[in-house]
Amino acid sequence: MTWTQIYDPLGSSFLSTAAAALPVLVLLGGIALGKMKIHTAALAGLAAAVLVALVIYKMPVAMIASASAYGAAYGLFPIGWLIVNLLFLYELTVRRGLFEVLQRSLAAIAPDPRVQVILIAFSFGAFFEGAAGFGTPVAVTAAILIRLGFRPLQACCLSLIANTAPVAFGSLGTPIIALEKASGIDLMTLSAMAGRQLPFFSLLVPFWVVWAFCGWRGMRGVWPAAFTAGAAFAIPQYLVSNFHGPWLVDIVSSLASMGALVLLLKRWQPRDGWQPTAGEMDARKETTECPTVAEQRRAWTPWVLLAVIVFALGALKGPLKNLWSPSVNMPALHESVYRSAPVAPTPTPEKPAQPEKASLDLNVHSATGTGILLAAIISGIWLRFSIVELLRIWFFSLHRARWSLLTIAAMLGLGHLTKFCGADATMGLALAATGPLYPFFGTMLGWLGVALTGSDTASNVLFGSLQRITAEQTGISAPLMCAANSTGGVMGKMIDAQSIVVASTAADCYGMESQILRRVFFHSLVLAALVSLLVTLQAYVWPFTLMVTE
Repeated sequence: MTWTQIYDPLGSSFLSTAAAALPVLVLLGGIALGKMKIHTAALAGLAAAVLVALVIYKMPVAMIASASAYGAAYGLFPIGWLIVNLLFLYELTVRRGLFEVLQRSLAAIAPDPRVQVILIAFSFGAFFEGAAGFGTPVAVTAAILIRLGFRPLQACCLSLIANTAPVAFGSLGTPIIALEKASGIDLMTLSAMAGRQLPFFSLLVPFWVVWAFCGWRGMRGVWPAAFTAGAAFAIPQYLVSNFHGPWLVDIVSSLASMGALVLLLKRWQPRDGWQPTAGEMDARKETTECPTVAEQRRAWTPWVLLAVIVFALGALKGPLKNLWSPSVNMPALHESVYRSAPVAPTPTPEKPAQPEKASLDLNVHSATGTGILLAAIISGIWLRFSIVELLRIWFFSLHRARWSLLTIAAMLGLGHLTKFCGADATMGLALAATGPLYPFFGTMLGWLGVALTGSDTASNVLFGSLQRITAEQTGISAPLMCAANSTGGVMGKMIDAQSIVVASTAADCYGMESQILRRVFFHSLVLAALVSLLVTLQAYVWPFTLMVTE
């Protein structure tokens, strides 16, 4: 059985758009207004999507079930598989005290609080964004800053502001991987395009976060450190995203940033005489001694091993897929749904209509999550965990990630159902009405999505297909706008409820979330507007247009 999408099922563009947007409104409204937990809101949004597909778009029940299951399955593999194994590796390092060694080594390198903000909140936070994501970097960096004397509220805000530029490539490229699935655009094309937008902000954010901490005068005294950390992050970010892929962008860039900053600090220290005020810092809470070289080497080994294995797996991904590439075609869905005009070209005898594919790849052997698991097992054996202990910790990590897995499965089920029933096209055609202003407002849509869902991955799933359709309708580059959904979204990360709660919990200032939001909202909005301006320039103005990849 085949089925063709209709984009104005109610005979009114306004009513059809309102109906198409209902699942997204239920999801976002549940989070922002109903104060639902994100997994509850995701399930409510999925239920609304099923209702809209069945009642409004008249999609067959079997197709609705298959589209929902298709998205949920992709959420569990490869994305969920990646997250669980990352948590597994992280938990192993915590239980052997290696994470504490990382904290002490970073804190001892830079005695100046302004440089500590750059090194810990930006560079080290980016490493954990790339390796784990999902709130981990904010919790880690806020806790470290507080132990160094930063006020809890200040530590939360600085950690949130710094955790922006790395987010689009966070958790080993998960947001870009999800964006590929939602938009249907090649992964490397999306990775390259995001890598031509974010480096500008990777260079800017270290300056911005120090300015937010101590003002313009304090920032001028450490500009060499801010420039070094930002440039050493931005250049590898561009190179890895364009020539390797999204998986290791943050890990390689953060290691380069930390390494460059450490080398600088061996020859240079701030000499402007700046001292923090009582409003900026508490008295130092502890004297931090630098761990020995042997301790530091042991603490970094699991993460270096992770980078090496994942990098090698990325290089071998193509040959491994050619060797064996199992997949499952979704019943009642694969090559059974057809797009129609104006989203798809009118079919001709020479170019007949092409059905939508719905095939689930089961390449466990070449999945990034499998590489992480291998790194974790090798690290666990090296750290002298028994096999029983490794199994117990892995299942503990699975249990810890259960709500994240449920959320991702429901989000991707919603996103795939929205795509296959045609609701994304209905919304995209409405957004196309913004005309020449679409690059700006389309980017801000990504910011809004992350601000309300708490996840760049979720925002990409929700709006990836919509961005592609709208771009094609307005004549703008589809890779540009899909990538902009992710890069604009990163600036919404600092104001989403999930990140703020994680930061406040880690900093032991639970109940102060509204104060944190007020402090960071201005930074989030202005930075998002700057990303939107860059995307608009890339869409229309030479030489920025040379950065656009197709």
